[in-house]
Amino acid sequence: MELLGGPLFAVAGAGESHGPGIITIVFGCPPGLWLEREAVQAYLDRRRPGSTRHGTPRREADRVAFLAGLYQDDHDQLTAGPPLSLGDGQTAATYEAGATTGEPIAAVVLSTAGRSGHYDPFRGESGVVRPGHTDLVKFHQSGGAADIRGGGRSSYRVTISDVIGGSVARLYLRAAFGTAFLSSVAQVGPLRAARTLADAVRDFGPHPAPESVAALEEAVAATWAGVGIPTVDADFAAAAADLIKRTRVAGDSLGAAVEVVAVGVPALAGDPLYNSLKLRLMGSLGGLHAAQACEIGDGAAVAERRGSDNNDPIRAAGYAGNSHGGLLGGITTGNPLVARVSFKPTSSIVRPQQSVRKNLEEIDFELGQGRHDPCVGVRAGITLESRLAIEVMNAILMHAARRPNPDDFRLFPPTTDR
Repeated sequence: MELLGGPLFAVAGAGESHGPGIITIVFGCPPGLWLEREAVQAYLDRRRPGSTRHGTPRREADRVAFLAGLYQDDHDQLTAGPPLSLGDGQTAATYEAGATTGEPIAAVVLSTAGRSGHYDPFRGESGVVRPGHTDLVKFHQSGGAADIRGGGRSSYRVTISDVIGGSVARLYLRAAFGTAFLSSVAQVGPLRAARTLADAVRDFGPHPAPESVAALEEAVAATWAGVGIPTVDADFAAAAADLIKRTRVAGDSLGAAVEVVAVGVPALAGDPLYNSLKLRLMGSLGGLHAAQACEIGDGAAVAERRGSDNNDPIRAAGYAGNSHGGLLGGITTGNPLVARVSFKPTSSIVRPQQSVRKNLEEIDFELGQGRHDPCVGVRAGITLESRLAIEVMNAILMHAARRPNPDDFRLFPPTTDR
């Protein structure tokens, strides 16, 4: 079963790259969270194709419409979302704003810019196979039934569901705990940022000042708006933008590394051992399309240290270091959660390559047309933030479930009468 998170907070999605749309169902959001469509739309706008000059030229509005899971007594305001039409006069209102009911939240984003004709060379047993893509393995796994258009479910477009579900989680966590999620590109090809997000939040501790978090968000937004690279290091952003531009002109692509951080995360969430939060984060973040590695805290750098250098000092106020990235034994410490995810270079390039047809006939392959990101890591930050939020949300609900409050199970007021 294809679920993010779970068992208490989970996100399910359906839809393909060039299908009619992406459907999302969010399970387990507690009742009472005031949810506005535009708040979720703001996060989707960061993910959508065309949001950066260094991404795919595909243009999609990606407007979200909510179909279930919200309510308010002002029904006109509740159903003021964008209407959906099936033709023949069948038009339905959708939800604009309301409180979550505790029941599944359903949403849809329609796709309007698909160009299925670009994928005609990949049809059938004689269809060509793009190196680095799932064309060959999915064709034979499905007995020839796999959707060839844009990679089907293997497309980055399906992360719309990640962002919708993650938006619900992060809005709840912000309201309940003041938790904030940030990301920053730390490497593009051989270029590395001199200033990293992990360094910037190292001294935040369990109770970051809102103005400190806001300053980092503004710094990342400035480089995103200025040169199209979301990072805390402005000099690195300019150099990375130039490298991506030159690489795209050469018909090639670049790998990247992206940091993702959660600040204001409550302590004691998560499970040890076989279902630890560390294990779940490495699977969720490292399992994103094109991701090849996921490091927690200081990651691979700890291999060359001594224990005396790596142990985080502990004082009465909390952990005075964060080499472990906010987790010990898979349980949150109250310090920022820190992860770094490395992405492979985009597989879709216009350079000559060796490949085969699906019937294994060897060929020389050169991609003729398509719309592709020359560096997928540039747009990945919002999806990593969303997946991190989903896992943190589930871990907090799991911890709360261990300590039930009897008052939550009382329907009528207590009485002493017998």
